[in-house]
Amino acid sequence: MVMVKAARPRVVIVGGGFAGIQCAEALASAAVDLTLIDRKNHHLFQPLLYQVATAALSPSQIAAPIREVLRGQRNCRVLMADVTGVDPEQREVRTDGAGVLAYDYLVLATGVSHSYFGNESWQAQAPGLKTLEDALDIRRRFLLCFELAERATDPAERAALLTFVVVGGGPTGVEMAGAMVEIALQTIRDEFRSIDTGQARVILVEAQPRVLAGFDPALSESAKRTLRAMGVDVRTNTRVTAIDGTGVMLTHAPEGDPGALAGGGAPVPSSEFIASRHVIWAAGVAASALGAMTGGATDRAGRVVVEPDLSVAGRKEVFVLGDMASVMDRNGLPVPGMAPGAMQMGRHAGATIARDARALDRGEALPARRAFRYVDKGQLATIGRARAVAHVFGRNVTGLPAWLLWAGVHVVYLIDFRSKVLVLMEWFFSYIFFRRGARLITGDARTAQLET
Repeated sequence: MVMVKAARPRVVIVGGGFAGIQCAEALASAAVDLTLIDRKNHHLFQPLLYQVATAALSPSQIAAPIREVLRGQRNCRVLMADVTGVDPEQREVRTDGAGVLAYDYLVLATGVSHSYFGNESWQAQAPGLKTLEDALDIRRRFLLCFELAERATDPAERAALLTFVVVGGGPTGVEMAGAMVEIALQTIRDEFRSIDTGQARVILVEAQPRVLAGFDPALSESAKRTLRAMGVDVRTNTRVTAIDGTGVMLTHAPEGDPGALAGGGAPVPSSEFIASRHVIWAAGVAASALGAMTGGATDRAGRVVVEPDLSVAGRKEVFVLGDMASVMDRNGLPVPGMAPGAMQMGRHAGATIARDARALDRGEALPARRAFRYVDKGQLATIGRARAVAHVFGRNVTGLPAWLLWAGVHVVYLIDFRSKVLVLMEWFFSYIFFRRGARLITGDARTAQLET
């Protein structure tokens, strides 16, 4: 590839998540002019977002202003703007509010959004969890259900208000279900007079035969047993077929026959309606539409199938990272859409661009591209207080040791030192006293109600 534009390559990074921030930091000493664009002004630590939704942490404890994170990087400017399009032929990025930006290298790392598998009307009744706004909305709805149940006079309405359905048995769904049942059965048990919060139901729905399908089967089974012991009603081989303001319709396949859900097996699957006023969607994601604008091939989820160096085929100057990218590891397995993979991709793309910039600065030929090598550092999922599952160093770990490992890893990955300290203090307080310090219902209390 021959660079004929600026002496200092112009690098545009779209997205201030794990991949985008790591890529920017890898270019800190490179001879480039870097612009990072994000529609938000903050970097969000998404693995702990569910703790904001379940009132364990406050938003400021898992987020940091992008400008603060990169304040010492003199070759980088940060723009808060919405990217509306990419023109790979003209090498331009179109934005809403910041005009058109030309680039010599483009890095797309905007992540994914919720996917309702063609049932977008479900979104109003079943919010997903990707942003701070999502977390605060879920927290408000969850806590408001108990307040409305306290004053409800109809037993059926009260039961529906105290029934919570989490759709999706991946890490987010498992973590949400575990936290919600702990709040209902422990944290707020003595705070209401007309209702017994211990009667609340938390139902976890998963279409696959097991929760945490990407984990070792033994860990999946351990997580399922733990959830049930905590009081979560775990429904595997179960698919949601309808959601409205009154509840959800579930279709169950017989155990061992998930194919029956597709209509191709016998016996015939059964259906059940669950009356619920609060449904959380943690079942599916779709990649940002920006990826398709690069001209690269995409998979069924809209992720760009990238080259071994993480660039788009035929576009060596365009990189797609994180959840937007379809990448295989050295064993031919998909790189999981988790923080470690995104961070490694960000560092790899940044190092690649830095090597190119160094060669250009010296008037040398561009170096050969190095293939991305994903290093699997294990899998972690928390279920509740002192309960978690982990696969690290080739071994399965459960219970308190796994929970301590999970907590330590997440604190280390928090980007801000202040956040590390505050999160540790909150967790210590919650562990000792079974309390959650962020149980606030925000908004106008006079008009607060659940949307139906």
